[in-house]
Amino acid sequence: MSRFKILALLPLAAALSGCNYVVLAPAGDIAAQQRDLVIISTVLMLLIVVPVMALTVLFAWRYRQSNTSARYEPDWDHSTKLELVIWSAPLLIIVCLGALTWMGTHLLDPYRNIGRIHAERAVDQSRAPLDVDVVALDWKWLFIYPDYGIATVNELAAPVDRPINFHITASSVMNSFYIPALAGQIYAMPGMETSLHAVINHAGTYRGFSANYSGAGFSGMHFNFHGLDDKGFDAWIAQAKSSGGSLGRAEYLQLEKPSENEPVRRWGTVDADLYRLILNMCVETGKMCQSEMMAIDAKGGNGHEGLNNTLPLSYDKYARRGTVLGPEPVFVAGTCTPEAPQGQTTAAIKAPLDTAPLVGAGLRRPTFTPLKSSFFFLGQRPKSDS
Repeated sequence: MSRFKILALLPLAAALSGCNYVVLAPAGDIAAQQRDLVIISTVLMLLIVVPVMALTVLFAWRYRQSNTSARYEPDWDHSTKLELVIWSAPLLIIVCLGALTWMGTHLLDPYRNIGRIHAERAVDQSRAPLDVDVVALDWKWLFIYPDYGIATVNELAAPVDRPINFHITASSVMNSFYIPALAGQIYAMPGMETSLHAVINHAGTYRGFSANYSGAGFSGMHFNFHGLDDKGFDAWIAQAKSSGGSLGRAEYLQLEKPSENEPVRRWGTVDADLYRLILNMCVETGKMCQSEMMAIDAKGGNGHEGLNNTLPLSYDKYARRGTVLGPEPVFVAGTCTPEAPQGQTTAAIKAPLDTAPLVGAGLRRPTFTPLKSSFFFLGQRPKSDS
């Protein structure tokens, strides 16, 4: 082969070497079933597409103007046999695709617990699944292992052949959690929780990333997912615990601030209530949780007093938080006195809140007197001051 031909083929070889066929060769059973669904659907559609394309070329060649031997029938307009072929074949394919899609939609529902490890092995009910809380941040991924009390940034690991239950949310904008080798993508949205059940069948390191554009640092929002055997996973957990550090509310609020291309980080201990606070968007001390707000609304609301219950945010107020009332970003304060962390008094927590600037004209600072239980359970409104 001449030197010119070799040089001409180099870009093609480079392009092919860069291809990643992980979607067609996944390492997890859910992704493998999704792969099979894509292949079967494609083959069924090709049963119509390929003959149509071939017949288009055949008809163009056979009935070209220069072919005088082709039959010429200007008055022909109907053939029952041809009509049956034209309509029955697509109809059968549509029926097959519909049945396949219906079964796949239910069997591969990300909220459904998996029923098998792989095609030849059912789930071992005596072995507890691995729970992982996933939080999409700007622009990094936080993974919390509630059963082990550890947390990591941009690194995820799971044992081979052990079911994984992902609980997914986001801190601000919508993202998409996607590990092609494991399962399909699932959206992560602030104030909401989505789920994904999956299993990894082969040891290895696989790429995970956000499949939904979320701003300037989106291109660096990826992580490694390690499929490990049981001993390897235990060693990974032990290594995370030995790394030290504690991820609590204050640490999370610093971590939550936008940053790009974050390296892998680990915490040996994590606040057991942190994920619930993130999900309910109330990590800030004194802020009302969404669950509490919905409970109040379900009982008829907080009445006239609820109009005054706003406080300005003290962190990252101009970078991410939107203005709601007045010139500064605000949040709804909790209606009960916040619990003081260990080593800190309740007065120390209330002090910055009591001295916070007023929001809007004529609005008062909220009080932190606990509401009576009758308000929550009997639906009674608090009495107005007027």
